[in-house]
Amino acid sequence: MIISLTALETRAQKYDLGGGLGVAAYSGEIVRRLDQGRVGLQGTFFGRRNFDNVWSLRGGLSFARISAADSITRLDPAAVYRDAFFKGNIWEASAVMEYHFLDFMHPQAQFRFSPYGFFGLGFTYYSGEGRSFLLEQPERYRTTTPVIPFGLGIKYRLNDRWILAAELGFRATFTDNLDKIEGNLNVIPRFEPPANGQPQAFGYNAANYSDRDWYYFFGLTISYSLSSVKCYAY
Repeated sequence: MIISLTALETRAQKYDLGGGLGVAAYSGEIVRRLDQGRVGLQGTFFGRRNFDNVWSLRGGLSFARISAADSITRLDPAAVYRDAFFKGNIWEASAVMEYHFLDFMHPQAQFRFSPYGFFGLGFTYYSGEGRSFLLEQPERYRTTTPVIPFGLGIKYRLNDRWILAAELGFRATFTDNLDKIEGNLNVIPRFEPPANGQPQAFGYNAANYSDRDWYYFFGLTISYSLSSVKCYAY
């Protein structure tokens, strides 16, 4: 009887609740890469189920603010002439699988920390305000999109109940409208430097039909274990 009770405890599931704060950023038609200078506040609340010392399933709700402006980024003369800008709020629901590279959760584990990676699916509702061209009036707009969240982080076990983590997450979206610049907008001529006082047009500035907007989260989280069982023993 004692042996069977022990076996049951070592196989019991472990549940965590947690939250965190950090920053969010965007890339798309106005910002071509991750811009550390244009970040907004980001917060998250999540629940997690640890299947064993390696795999965990995490479901979460997140909020973030993102923004960008041609007047700040100034990619090229056409972008400066376009003078688009936007700012808005992201509400995201997601579920991701986490993989831990080290066994750190067992009380007798050699390490108190572990790098981890994650990958999953999510859905985002976005509400923003902006304009896509200089001559337009700013207006409010909304969009929804599935997202693919993935990224890396590192966790540190403070004690048997509390875990601190730092995480960088990437969100691949299925929309080109976070920045209010879509592929069906009117093109804007691009210009070379003036030759003999006259600008020389050589192409056009428009959204890329095959390219979608991305956003990114970076922050710290802390979680608390609700389970009375410490962890798994191999």
